[in-house]
Amino acid sequence: MIDFSSNHFALFGLAPRFRIDAAALDAAYRRLQSEVHPDRHAHGADADRRLALQASAQANEAYRTLREPVTRAEYLLTLHGLDARDETDTQLDLGFLERQLERREQAAEAAEQRDARTLAAVMDGVRREAGELEVALAVMLDERHDYARARAAVRELRFLHKVSEDLAELDAALDEAAES
Repeated sequence: MIDFSSNHFALFGLAPRFRIDAAALDAAYRRLQSEVHPDRHAHGADADRRLALQASAQANEAYRTLREPVTRAEYLLTLHGLDARDETDTQLDLGFLERQLERREQAAEAAEQRDARTLAAVMDGVRREAGELEVALAVMLDERHDYARARAAVRELRFLHKVSEDLAELDAALDEAAES
């Protein structure tokens, strides 16, 4: 069974870093799930089945956390005593916020005009900025161990992912409108 007190990285035998090998994470997850999956313990005692269910749930949660850059970065910060999701701290860089507001306005206008090309360009810009921020976060977290500065970058990355999701919804709505 698994050590319920280990952190998510240790659970999969990975170093606690922002840059991870996605293939190694996937392989470790599959290996762990093959050991702890409740179906493997279906004929065991009630306590063994409950333990397997808890272990499987923890493995799933750890995998979901580590496979996504935002949640992985937030988790790394919590390992260092920082809460990236502190709801009392909602401050973001004004230039960053203005850029995102401008993007949202461009996207809304593109959607209104059914301009899929402009909407795609806005989405590309958001994804590019998120990618650049992920590279910067890797340096802050893995090399410089600048967790306080990384906290602000993680909050921006979360914001960009939300903008990206919203733009994807607009794009899907445009596709639906084009099909009807």
